[in-house]
Amino acid sequence: MNTTRANATTAVQTYQPVAYDTPAEGPVLNRLHVEETFTGDIEASNVVEFLLSATADGTASFVGFGRVDGELGGKRGTFLLQEAGTINGDTVSGKWFVVPGSGTGKLAGLRGTGGFLAKLGQGATTHLDYSFE
Repeated sequence: MNTTRANATTAVQTYQPVAYDTPAEGPVLNRLHVEETFTGDIEASNVVEFLLSATADGTASFVGFGRVDGELGGKRGTFLLQEAGTINGDTVSGKWFVVPGSGTGKLAGLRGTGGFLAKLGQGATTHLDYSFE
């Protein structure tokens, strides 16, 4: 199956962390709501809910799901990304994949994997290697 690489950048519009477990010792657990836009080979919005563990030294790990709504390769629709990554100092990095069966509209049958890299609080450089079933 041939894949195509889509490169894009993201801009964060909403970043809302809420702690839900703050023990006397050990990592704090947070829910994190993020709304962002993709520009480039992906022209879309993305609404993501993360679960994040954060230590006192500023390192963190996170997992989440986002719904991407827009255009990829000139095709319009939506799809889900399952994301996982880390925050180390001011660097955010991670990987993601398209949740199988989540594509709608002209993006039905979408498959793909990719990743992202950003400075904390800034937009990310992203890629998605994708194909269609």
